[in-house]
Amino acid sequence: MNEHNTLEKMRRMRMNAMATLYYRCVNEHLYQDYSLDDFLSLLVDTEWESRQSRNIESLILRAGFKQDAAASDIDYQTTRNLDKTTFERLLSLNFISKKENLIITGPTGSGKSFLAQSLGIKACQLLNKTIYYNTARFFDIAKLAKLEGTYHKLIKRIQKAELLILDDFGLVSIDQAARNVLLDVIEERYDKSSTIIATQIPVSKWHGLIGENTIADAILDRIVFSSHRIELEGDSLRKKKQLST
Repeated sequence: MNEHNTLEKMRRMRMNAMATLYYRCVNEHLYQDYSLDDFLSLLVDTEWESRQSRNIESLILRAGFKQDAAASDIDYQTTRNLDKTTFERLLSLNFISKKENLIITGPTGSGKSFLAQSLGIKACQLLNKTIYYNTARFFDIAKLAKLEGTYHKLIKRIQKAELLILDDFGLVSIDQAARNVLLDVIEERYDKSSTIIATQIPVSKWHGLIGENTIADAILDRIVFSSHRIELEGDSLRKKKQLST
């Protein structure tokens, strides 16, 4: 067996994790402890896990999250109307496979963004393409894309994502251009993929927030009435954290 040629071929095929393990096994004679089938399985599994890990890291990076929101760090002890059983059911991501939506409402500092992003990171870990936007920032990006002639490309990118997160929805006024963008996004994703909206604004006030009855009706019909709901309550978690330090 020509170990050097085999190692070089692995590297040229960019099987770097496999090459690293193969080199170690050959030099330390570790392969002697394995059958041929077990040794081959070990090499393939190592390369597979390495590539999966890189894919997950890439998905998380491209999603654009603003927090490293690990599901293990979710606070279920503070009284804020967050049911652990309900949210852990959402963390199974069945709502994504069913093309369902989620709306998270609550006062500032209640942890809406963290919960939304924890679901987004979990989605990436299960290899679901995810996109995170602050809603006001997204409207600015969409307006610029229209000026640059790349709007269709932007909408197609969003359409292909299994999960879209729109954070801080409704904190800035929604003008005609933003209404049209929102309708385009919701229309393209309806019954095809999942969207999470996190907002301080109660759903009952969305119609007036969006404005223009026809567009508001179309948006609400497509995203609100088929959504899971989490309605957080209580004081700001950030204020409580500051007081405890």
